[in-house]
Amino acid sequence: MLRNLRCGVFGLAILLGLFSTTPPASAAYPDRPVHWLIGFSAGGPVDIVARIMAQWLSDRLGQQFIVENRTGSGGNIAAAAAINSPADGYTLLFVAPNNAISTSLYKKLPFDFLRDTTPVASIMQLTNMLVVSNAFPGRRFRSSSTTARPIRERSPLPRPATAPRCTCRRSCSRC
Repeated sequence: MLRNLRCGVFGLAILLGLFSTTPPASAAYPDRPVHWLIGFSAGGPVDIVARIMAQWLSDRLGQQFIVENRTGSGGNIAAAAAINSPADGYTLLFVAPNNAISTSLYKKLPFDFLRDTTPVASIMQLTNMLVVSNAFPGRRFRSSSTTARPIRERSPLPRPATAPRCTCRRSCSRC
């Protein structure tokens, strides 16, 4: 009888262990909202892609993906915020060409982009192209940039640091 009691208690302990409500040692990712930092202003192409992807990820993974626009300094403000956040996977950075370009444009950044970040996924690819009118006299990159320089210097329009402009600047000192 004592043996049957021991077997019964042991069996009950095993059953209670199987149906326990204790959470597993590591919960499934994500178990809380994820912040996705964007180095561009709201309403632009990168922001739109990020919001579409955030909604898709939220629907599939069951947690909210929050898009945060942190503009300024060519995306370096968003990059610094992401790099300085805890390395727990709950702060992501939408990387664009400006992040790679910044390493060559700024002498002192508070981070080393290649050392301090880890790629997770590629969701879109961009190509920069230099396109001119058929009437434009330059047919090669070097002759186009030489011809365009006097026109640009007379232009009253500001010259923003966009990715295509920075690509040109990196490729040719005369841009």
